[in-house]
Amino acid sequence: MGKEMQGSNMDIEGYENGGIRKNIDDDGRPKRTGTWLTASAHIITAVIGSGVLSLAWAIAQLGWVAGPLILMAFSFITLFTSTLLADSYRSPHPVSGKRNYTYMDAVQANLGGWKVVFCGVAQYLNLVGITVGYTITASISMVAVKRSNCFHKVGHDPSKCHTSNNPYMIIFACIQILLSQIPNFHKLSWLSILAAVMSFAYSLIGLGLSVAKIAGGGAKVRTTLTGTTVGVDVTASQKIWRAFQAIGDIAFAYAFSTVLIEIQDTIGSGPPPENKSMKRASFVGILTTTMFYVMCGCLGYAAFGNQAPGNFLTGFGFYDPFWLIDIANICIAIHLVGAYQVFCQPVYNFVEKSCHKRWPESKFITSEHAVHIPFYGVYYVNSFRFVWRTLYVIVTAILAMIFPFFNDFLGLLGAAAFWPLTVYFPIEMYIARSKMRKFSFTWTWLQILSMTCLVVSLIAGAGSIEGLINSLKSYKPFQSES
Repeated sequence: MGKEMQGSNMDIEGYENGGIRKNIDDDGRPKRTGTWLTASAHIITAVIGSGVLSLAWAIAQLGWVAGPLILMAFSFITLFTSTLLADSYRSPHPVSGKRNYTYMDAVQANLGGWKVVFCGVAQYLNLVGITVGYTITASISMVAVKRSNCFHKVGHDPSKCHTSNNPYMIIFACIQILLSQIPNFHKLSWLSILAAVMSFAYSLIGLGLSVAKIAGGGAKVRTTLTGTTVGVDVTASQKIWRAFQAIGDIAFAYAFSTVLIEIQDTIGSGPPPENKSMKRASFVGILTTTMFYVMCGCLGYAAFGNQAPGNFLTGFGFYDPFWLIDIANICIAIHLVGAYQVFCQPVYNFVEKSCHKRWPESKFITSEHAVHIPFYGVYYVNSFRFVWRTLYVIVTAILAMIFPFFNDFLGLLGAAAFWPLTVYFPIEMYIARSKMRKFSFTWTWLQILSMTCLVVSLIAGAGSIEGLINSLKSYKPFQSES
């Protein structure tokens, strides 16, 4: 009876418009309705980002042996650590413990201390960087459509088809301002499913064009076991730096652990329990993306050889067949609309939760205003949520316009986030939760894995910094023209 009364109170306090007991979860929050299928869609949306387009270039730097091996190694490590992370959603017991709503909450519950701050800095810096980079990448895809149609009409003279990326960044930002007003992450499942379909579409188009190029023969391409050749394709220093950067690109391609806990918080409490659903979703998501990565990377390398472009869709040219490249670029833009939301929602929730705790009496922060929307029903507008989320999108768009080379920085962010968020914290939380004895066999090999991944992240970061320095040499603010 006491529990029922407590639940009733939670229902009244935690629900914007009242509701009934069956519509809330065990923590008094609105009932989570996600499944392993919607979680898989969130993962695929987060993982198969624009990073898939650079994998042919990455394989070209590493070669037929190291390239696929490194790709598979990242896949296995990510799958293993995501399994450990799924058990950290509830503490102290992975099924019956208290919910941890964010990655930082999980680190606080299992580790505490300075590690919580370290986790927050790594996670939210990475998330902000990704949203800025996605703004740039989406605008590049939209510009590619316009230039493709321009070339098709006026011929091959690029001087007649110069197009600024900035107006398209503004269009992308306006769309994100609207979508950002959706208050809860678990209500974005439809957007993630649409984005996942789009990612399959442009990946399949890229694969199809690669197969057609390989089958068609034409100009012979050169591929080797070790990738680009020193003295022929690159200098000795370029070979090293580009190989490091390629590892960073692959690391960034698998950087979904940043939002794994937040994705798990959208799953219904079951049965089965959330950790089992999340492990299944992680397996399906990583298996699916790895298949696409291997095919896009290897077939793209086979099609273009050591001269593979950074974006393998652009290597097919704008003319043959231009309409198919247009479809692929439209799919990329739509996918990034959804991917942006997957990565910015944790930032929104963190800031809003922190402000609610600090200023609980502020009407601006806490009050909800009912607005009747035709064909939708009642929508509750929160003034702080509207202003803060709108400002966030505007700031990311301005940063994208000021620093159009920000994509180079994403490799650095991916390298910086891979070790702490994908490897270190999942392993440390598992060790703490299981009370594992130091220097035991399992503890030792987990530490070896963690240290190896740290070295890989440092190497990848060094390669990305070198690429960033080269981009800075031609730096011109607001001069983003294609």
